Amino acid sequence: MSTQRPTIEESSKFNLITSIWIVPFIAFIIAGWLAYQYFAELGPEIEIVFPENAGLHAGQSQIKYRNVPIGTVKKIVLQEEGEGVTVIARMEKSATPYLNTHAKFWIVKPVVGISGVSGLETLISGTYIDMYSAKGGETKNFFHGLTQAYRYTEDGMYFQLSAPSSYNVKAGTPVYFKNIEAGQVEHVNISLDGQGVEFVVFINKLYVPYVHRSSKFWVTSAVEMSLAHGRLDVNVAPVTHLVQGGIEFSSTGEDASNTVPEKFVFRLYKNANLAEGQVIGKGGDFINTFEILTEDSIAKLKKGALVQYEGYEVGRVKDIRLSYNMQSHKILGQILVDIDLSSFASKHDDVTSCQQKFYQALEEGLSAKISSADPFTGTLFVDLVFDTNTTKRSIIHGEHFVRLPSVPNDTRGIIDGVEKLVASLNKVVDESAEPLQIIVADLQKTVNNLHAMTEAKNFKTMPDEMNKAMKELTTTLRTAKKVLKGYDSNSLLTHQISQTLKEVTETSQEMEEFLKLMNRKPNSLIFGDK
Repeated sequence: MSTQRPTIEESSKFNLITSIWIVPFIAFIIAGWLAYQYFAELGPEIEIVFPENAGLHAGQSQIKYRNVPIGTVKKIVLQEEGEGVTVIARMEKSATPYLNTHAKFWIVKPVVGISGVSGLETLISGTYIDMYSAKGGETKNFFHGLTQAYRYTEDGMYFQLSAPSSYNVKAGTPVYFKNIEAGQVEHVNISLDGQGVEFVVFINKLYVPYVHRSSKFWVTSAVEMSLAHGRLDVNVAPVTHLVQGGIEFSSTGEDASNTVPEKFVFRLYKNANLAEGQVIGKGGDFINTFEILTEDSIAKLKKGALVQYEGYEVGRVKDIRLSYNMQSHKILGQILVDIDLSSFASKHDDVTSCQQKFYQALEEGLSAKISSADPFTGTLFVDLVFDTNTTKRSIIHGEHFVRLPSVPNDTRGIIDGVEKLVASLNKVVDESAEPLQIIVADLQKTVNNLHAMTEAKNFKTMPDEMNKAMKELTTTLRTAKKVLKGYDSNSLLTHQISQTLKEVTETSQEMEEFLKLMNRKPNSLIFGDK
């Protein structure tokens, strides 16, 4: 019996199904598919530049849009110039349509400020980057981050204010309407010309309809006092106002349906009393700058002083520049004033028509006069008056601005007038000076000023002591005038002038003490010097 061995036939063909390489091949296919899936879903890489890193961590901090994570911070590097940091982040594919010119990025972190505490959720989740955007616009992958949260325009509107000083208003200061918080101050910057401060406030959508051209903004006071009809009213602001400060704005309802122009600038007043003054005009583009040249003393004229016409505020003093005049040996004052030209035109005139009508008024005699706003201290303001002695004249163009013709100031502070009279009378007594016409003229001006002041209605409401002192001063000056006009002999004149001088001096000293008291304790008229 023979044994037959099976023959084994060797095959040179490669069979993938039975090959040992099938396992790594399948693994390679799976890995390739997973890689494809990963890169297909992978979003773009973007760079965001911030002034500084405010708590972000590479590999941890997220980028959110509408509180949904859409990206992760991968790397944080310092810029080559050292002026900021660049945050490199990987975004999800779903965020690609929003990475365009509309995109805004800012860092959300815990902040404790005058407006309260914000970003408390970051104490648990960590600091993150928030984002706002909208579809459309050119696609971008490089952005500049914001230093504070972006305000959605559909949630409210921005308005611009200006003032000579910051009045201690800072970013985050609340804005109130009828003691209800309606917005807040977003930015505080020095104006481009360096002459003032500009504020950008955000008003919530609910209160935007109450802001219109006639609205006024002012800094809220901690304590407000008023005395009317013999009744003292003291209003103390809430504790939150005392700590945070605030800005209040008014709304009369006029022009409420008309939107405020885009470049319209509101004036921020120092307090409610200044804001309540009678102001006419539309403001905004209707405000033009003019210059006034005068050799009258303007030492007591301050920046921000009123420009008035017929008792109404039509502008403000913008700047004051002084120079020495070699010919007259006097100080020449150049006063720059901002005037609302719409105050001198009809309601519906445009900027060009208002300017034409104002220039016509200048040709017909409208002039600037430096007048006293305070009869005691001589504080000055610019009063626009018509010079009846002026015929038709041409518009004068200065180096940069149109020039307002000026008329001399024929008034001065009451105390300044009394002091000058005392000095003149001393000279008469000491030197027996003959010409008395100058003294008589000074007496006449001072008596007229005092008479006008004491006959005013608001003067009659002043405290009895002050009223009595001023009336005594008026009587004394009238007596002095009669004495000088009735001058017959030196002996009689000297005796009478000496007596009058003594009374004037005593009254002047009383007034000086009174002014010192007012400067030291302004509320002494109400509470006394206790």
